[in-house]
Amino acid sequence: MDIDAIRRTTGIAGLVAAVLTLIELPLYFVYDGAPPDSNVLTRSMFGLTGLPLLVAFMSGLGYLLKQTDYAWVGSVAATAGLMWLAVAFVSMGLEVGAVIEAPEPIDPTITVSGTYILYGTISRLLETLFFVTFGFAILRTALLPRWAGWSALVLALINIAFVPSLFFGNTPADFYAANGWGTTASVGGLTMLWILAVGCTLTTTPQQAPVTS
Repeated sequence: MDIDAIRRTTGIAGLVAAVLTLIELPLYFVYDGAPPDSNVLTRSMFGLTGLPLLVAFMSGLGYLLKQTDYAWVGSVAATAGLMWLAVAFVSMGLEVGAVIEAPEPIDPTITVSGTYILYGTISRLLETLFFVTFGFAILRTALLPRWAGWSALVLALINIAFVPSLFFGNTPADFYAANGWGTTASVGGLTMLWILAVGCTLTTTPQQAPVTS
């Protein structure tokens, strides 16, 4: 499989995954109180379908960076991205499991109580590591335009700003709570918009000669 095909496949995987996740996000804001099981299961289906595609996206980015002199940085970025996805798989699985086992819709402040640290601080730390390493590598190579690198560093700062959210309660309706809509849905939405833009670039922009020094 040549490098251009890997680049296009990586881009398409990121595009489709981002679209699925962006469809999922508005479903978190449909209900003021506890959502019905159908809402939780529907949004989780979109998210769970997108996660395997994000695995392909992260792996593809790591492979592309390994073709430069920044292979180690690419490995760290890909590993951080895959760890973040593993946490997302686990936290979403726990949320869906709680809904399936419950006899009636559950208050979200209870259903997320065991997973808020996964959605919040842990995910924010892993995304910070991914964006820092990926942004640095992009700025030192020609894999993508420089805007992709600088925007990744900005997203790293946004993610790290939400790491202390674990000190601010466990109420999803609060913006800066450990599992608040700012800490989880808003930051996640920005990440998906970035992946959407990067995916578009990978599928439409030809590979440039890598910088190796």
